[in-house]
Amino acid sequence: MIVRIMGEGQVRLDDSHLPGLNALDDELLHEMEHGDEAGFRRTLNALLDAVRSLGTPLPDDALEPSELILPEPGATLEEVRALLGEDGLFPADAPA
Repeated sequence: MIVRIMGEGQVRLDDSHLPGLNALDDELLHEMEHGDEAGFRRTLNALLDAVRSLGTPLPDDALEPSELILPEPGATLEEVRALLGEDGLFPADAPA
């Protein structure tokens, strides 16, 4: 799966990492629903750090379509809400 972090670039992420990333995504949704700004910031950074560490960066000149687009680290609650689908940033039916 190709994942883009806005403002940073793309990484290739093995589908085996999706269950753990979905858990962070669920936590992020919970914090957003409850207006927990500090928790939201912490979990968003943890999610992005996990994608960076588990994924393999693609070259800047790669023209791969992104299957998922994640917000930049400094994104606000409102900006992330605009990116969310029903299941969060990572779709529940993503391959596992």
